[in-house]
Amino acid sequence: MVFSSLIFICRFLPIFLTVYLLTPHRYRNLALFAASLIFYAWGEPVYIGLMLFSTFLDYANGRILGYAKREGRSGLSRAVLVESVLVNLSLLGVFKYSGLLPLPIGISFYTFQTMSYTIDVYRGEVPPQKSLTAFGAYVSMFPQLIAGPIVKYKDVAAELEKRRLDLKDGYEGIGRFCVGLGKKVLLANQIGLLWEAARQMPGGQMSVLTAWIGSAAYALQLYFDFSGYSDMAIGLAQMIGFHLKENFDYPYCARSITEFWRRWHISLGQWFRDYVYIPLGGNRKGISVQIRNLLVVWALTGIWHGKGFNFLVWGLYFGILLILEKVFLLKRLTRLPAVFGHLYAMMAVLMGMTIFALEDLGKGLAWISALWGNASCLWNGQSIWLLSNYGLLLAICILGAVGAGKKLAGRPGVWALSFFLSVAYLVDASYNPFLYFRF
Repeated sequence: MVFSSLIFICRFLPIFLTVYLLTPHRYRNLALFAASLIFYAWGEPVYIGLMLFSTFLDYANGRILGYAKREGRSGLSRAVLVESVLVNLSLLGVFKYSGLLPLPIGISFYTFQTMSYTIDVYRGEVPPQKSLTAFGAYVSMFPQLIAGPIVKYKDVAAELEKRRLDLKDGYEGIGRFCVGLGKKVLLANQIGLLWEAARQMPGGQMSVLTAWIGSAAYALQLYFDFSGYSDMAIGLAQMIGFHLKENFDYPYCARSITEFWRRWHISLGQWFRDYVYIPLGGNRKGISVQIRNLLVVWALTGIWHGKGFNFLVWGLYFGILLILEKVFLLKRLTRLPAVFGHLYAMMAVLMGMTIFALEDLGKGLAWISALWGNASCLWNGQSIWLLSNYGLLLAICILGAVGAGKKLAGRPGVWALSFFLSVAYLVDASYNPFLYFRF
């Protein structure tokens, strides 16, 4: 089940909210846990056991770590940590990268969440959760189960124990959900049609302009698809008393790749920073170690997104750009007018997104070659047709991606319009993909 579906909007959500609001406070974690299992089982009944296994495993690991710390048994603590990391990564590897089994929805997200809990208990940053129901609600929480944001246990531990519902949170949560729904349905789905139209054109007839239009369309589709889903997740969580951190901050306003990755999929970047980059030494041990750490982090970031070789290349591509900026490029960019930094960042991002979009690496590299002139012509009738049919939508998406409609998004009238137009579209929609399902 996805948020941008009529079954969720018209059935699951109103039933859940009614039951949840009528449930006494002390049983609300149980209500959330049960509803989240139903939500997940709707689309993945076979793999609900896998998610429950991860939940029970790291709940037990947390309890054992608590015991080991009380008794001063450091060897047991280390053994439990290693076991947790190895089992979780093995499950992720088998199901995501072996190619032998279908990919369970959300496995990349909930695996990282349960691992972060065990690591934080081991570090002494959080006490072990004694309630299996509360821990189960954390792992399976349906607002962010399918596609994040990746929520660290320490960020919601207090609200798992005690949270309050008020009209302000409910009101703001509904608005955030409606805006996210509009971003997904009215913008991502529509601009995705432009990407599909550009991608299906014969390679021999590709013009430079068509290549740039297609890359821009995919980059915008991915942004509105994923950030819209994050908005819906944050809004849904707020309706039930949880306050999740932001996952996107207008990344297409960035003036460097470093700034872009501070604004894009923030929760994933912070996870790798806290649990990989800093433990490896971060930037504390000299530039050569920092370069190594960045390459490791970005290779893992690429692999996290999928088993295709293009994802590894994509990760290393951005890792190398970040290293170049760290070493010498960023200082030079700051001396130039902002427009040059922005132009550089967006051109680099569009090339990266093209690699990401096309799992056949050869096709991706051919497309990038077309971006830089290796095409049949600068423009042709096909590129003019794309602009004439999608030019206005492309302009609206670009303006929205850089925050031009930020103030409008906070108005209740816009929330209502976004909701009703989205539902009207979904009634007859034949094109309603969700890109991050495959990650």
